[in-house]
Amino acid sequence: MIRRAICAALLLAGSLAASAAAQAPSGVESLQRFFNEVDRYTARFTQVLLDEEGKPVQESSGRLWIERPDKFRWNYETPYKQQIVSDGERLWVYDEDLKQVTVRLLKDGLLETPAALLAGKGRPEEQFRVEDAGTENSLAWVELTPKRRDTGVEQVRLGFAQGRLQAFEIVDGLGQRTQYRLQEAVENRPIDAARFKFTPPAGVDVVGEM
Repeated sequence: MIRRAICAALLLAGSLAASAAAQAPSGVESLQRFFNEVDRYTARFTQVLLDEEGKPVQESSGRLWIERPDKFRWNYETPYKQQIVSDGERLWVYDEDLKQVTVRLLKDGLLETPAALLAGKGRPEEQFRVEDAGTENSLAWVELTPKRRDTGVEQVRLGFAQGRLQAFEIVDGLGQRTQYRLQEAVENRPIDAARFKFTPPAGVDVVGEM
């Protein structure tokens, strides 16, 4: 009787796990939901740059805020301080150690920062070839390949858990791979409009046209 009870419990657990997996949205479905239903997004992030053998060579961390369309703030806190801010028209990059600000029109570098990619509005398939990449490390992945050749990005992979964005990876035009892991993510909570405004601090060099 005990053996039968154990077998029944194992079968039930396996059935529940299979049912949960079957109900979880695919990477493509999760991607569509993220771009169609999520207008605001905040999270902490860890960023890891990998070498050609896939070994970590640099790690950074910080916090991000996104508000569609095209507004975002990407604050690096460690190991150095840097702010990347878009007000929807201009892209500001402030390196606190160098005391330098670079500014340009957002459309000139829309895919060159991960925040700009995630803050886009509309249908990803208009700019990318979208392919389901299956499940890996309990995440449903989707691969995006830019249709244009001049974006500075070769490929983007986004990983979702139960439809919620948890990770993404970017391969740039030089073949460098950068991984991002997201924690404390919150969707569609109001964000102070001041997050997406940037005024160069006094005494810093400004490169570009304001």
